Amino acid sequence: MAVSFNHTIIASRDREESARFYRELLEVPAAASWGVFSNIQLADGVLLQFAEPPVEIQMQHYAFLMDDELFDRAYARLCEWEVVHWADPQMRRPGEINHEHGGRGVYFKDPSGHAIELITRPYL
Repeated sequence: MAVSFNHTIIASRDREESARFYRELLEVPAAASWGVFSNIQLADGVLLQFAEPPVEIQMQHYAFLMDDELFDRAYARLCEWEVVHWADPQMRRPGEINHEHGGRGVYFKDPSGHAIELITRPYL
């Protein structure tokens, strides 16, 4: 079997709020949850598990590749939810998206403060 990415745990202030945010933004279903995890499943089978660790949460970066139609809907939701967003990771172009790498992209922070990136074309 070739290697593939299976799951990751995303530290959250409120695991249910984070799971709901990603589920609605990315239009993915909830997955069976157990123990300390609230889970969602991406289309490629990757499981995102949200948990509330008893430590200060350090910001992480998560990037999601999506088609143009989903990007349009997700970006509209970010605007509707009044989520502050930027065209660049340095946060110098607020309220914009970028058109780099032959596609589009946007940066913002999730409810727990993680740096999130949505892109329509892979970098390589």
